[in-house]
Amino acid sequence: MAKNKITARQARNIKARHERLLKTTEEQLPDDSSLGPLLEGTVISRYGKQADVENDADLSVHRCYIRRTVEGLTTGDRVLFRISIKDAAGQNGLVETLKPRASLLSRPDYYDGVKPVAANITRILIVSTSQPEFSTNIIDRYLIACIHCGVKPVIIVNKSDLFTPEEREKTGIILETYRKIGYESLWISTKTGEGIDGLREIIKGETTILVGQSGVGKSSIINMIIPEANASTNSISDISGLGQHTTTSSRLYHLPDNTTIIDSPGIREFGLWHLSPEEVIKGYPEFLEKTPYCKFRDCKHLNDPGCAVVEAVKNSEIAEFRFNNYHRIIESMQQNAPSSFSSPGKKTRKQ
Repeated sequence: MAKNKITARQARNIKARHERLLKTTEEQLPDDSSLGPLLEGTVISRYGKQADVENDADLSVHRCYIRRTVEGLTTGDRVLFRISIKDAAGQNGLVETLKPRASLLSRPDYYDGVKPVAANITRILIVSTSQPEFSTNIIDRYLIACIHCGVKPVIIVNKSDLFTPEEREKTGIILETYRKIGYESLWISTKTGEGIDGLREIIKGETTILVGQSGVGKSSIINMIIPEANASTNSISDISGLGQHTTTSSRLYHLPDNTTIIDSPGIREFGLWHLSPEEVIKGYPEFLEKTPYCKFRDCKHLNDPGCAVVEAVKNSEIAEFRFNNYHRIIESMQQNAPSSFSSPGKKTRKQ
């Protein structure tokens, strides 16, 4: 699946060069005399083979090409880059190397393998609402991704003003299930202002990314918190009832108090076929409390005799919707993974 594969020797040379770059900010390469000295910066957004990089020194933003040896660059990445000294506008700079990441949210892509979404984040807001339909399956998928990248999630129910009293009560019961297993949640509305102050407290001092289906209102939340952002917004399709894509690439914004927020493109489904079943179940802490008591070590937690997880579902100790979501996710991982991809730890099959 990988494009333009490199040899082991080339990989070692690339790694050695990056390590040299990370140890100095004064290196000048003879074949790039049109570029200035190395600078430190943050990727604000990426566009194909180019990226907008914010200079740490003066917060100026520069459109830069990405050196081909720098793989998987994404919004939030810390980089060393150089600005063209022949371009007064500071355009056509070059990203030289990627600094070590504190965290990385990624998802699988049929064409690019595992695709990075955002780097160095400290908080993930999983945004949902009543339209498109409130989906616990999507929420569970993102919770698994949060566990995998080691970032604390918060479930945000947006457009609270659109929920009927009955819908709000039903959703509240679901949110209480998540709260009992350790996941925080918050109701908000950009129309009425409900929960906005609480949201500001949650993201204060953090580097936060908003994720969720198209149409759940991520860009509207950005515009509420940062009016000058002018993030694109759109409504739900009258024909399909599904959200329409308005943000095409992740974009980073700054707030006061050392707060950063990233808007990400909406998705219809967040794939997890790049993970193993063992990694998926980590997103179900209530399962992990029961699995040591299963009769068989390789229990699939479905039809196996003596399964403690199934027994817990029958006794209402584990929510049935979480149990069903788990098995739908496991099944989809097996069905949707490309033939050239295999679970982590196994060799990739040739196409």
